[in-house]
Amino acid sequence: MADLDALREKCDVLAEELADAALDLLRAAVDGDEAAAGVEKRVTRARRSVEKAATLLAPPAGRD
Repeated sequence: MADLDALREKCDVLAEELADAALDLLRAAVDGDEAAAGVEKRVTRARRSVEKAATLLAPPAGRD
């Protein structure tokens, strides 16, 4: 199960990096970059998917 724990941790790190990228894109969109808003939506969807993967890799409740 240690391999799954390591993968889950990598997913958590990747989700944080994607969140940071989405915030940067939102700032760019506010500053007038029209393309940034569309890219931000895709990055946010990717972040949610990675977070879902991390959740699925977590051990079931009550079973560590």
